[in-house]
Amino acid sequence: MTHTSQTNKYIQFLRNHFDKALTSQTDRIEQAANLIKESVLQGGRFFVFGSGHSHMIAEEIYIRAGGFALVNAILEPALMLHEEPNKSTLLERLSGYAEVLLKIKEITPRDTLMIISNSGRNPVIVEMAVQAKEMGVSMIAMTSIAHSSQVTSRHESGKRLFEVADVVLDNGAEFGDAAFYLDGLETPTGPTSDFTGIALAQTLIVATLEALIREGFNPPVYRSSNVDGADAYNDILFKKYAK
Repeated sequence: MTHTSQTNKYIQFLRNHFDKALTSQTDRIEQAANLIKESVLQGGRFFVFGSGHSHMIAEEIYIRAGGFALVNAILEPALMLHEEPNKSTLLERLSGYAEVLLKIKEITPRDTLMIISNSGRNPVIVEMAVQAKEMGVSMIAMTSIAHSSQVTSRHESGKRLFEVADVVLDNGAEFGDAAFYLDGLETPTGPTSDFTGIALAQTLIVATLEALIREGFNPPVYRSSNVDGADAYNDILFKKYAK
């Protein structure tokens, strides 16, 4: 098999995965959008959190061109990947970390929180979901049901993320995330959770904006800072919402 045919095979793999993952989640996206809509109409906000690679999905919908200004991403540096290779992996297994983040962000029962985790098993993820639910916060999970259903929780409650949330968005990732096999390579490559996760998140934003417009609410949306005149427009939104 030539390099080109392997490349084409992977492109088709991504297309099939993408189509299946997104079309199967339409109803759940609408349900999640309604949770966010209700929060906004009550004066609340939409928080989004992920650790490790999942933080990229949270960051993707936060303060960007076309982004909803009421999105508040919880981007904890120690739980990202830019400091040390295994730091976020080890820290997300500690109890008590999520409680601190919830307090710092001052999340209230009026808000909706989306937590992103492919496995949905580690303490910082489950702890945040459980405590947010106890506070009365509306909970959305983005996870892999195929993966999470095959592993045990590392949280003392024994629960996994999908077992706590009000609405679950399944990213369709296979067990272990990476699922594309190259001839001559034993370990699979081509992870898909972030690939579909970003698309699910952006679709959720579009669905939320549409739901708000139907209610007569004019949602604040950022413009590209590389378009003339956008800076003055965005500055107004920054001062009002980016706290």
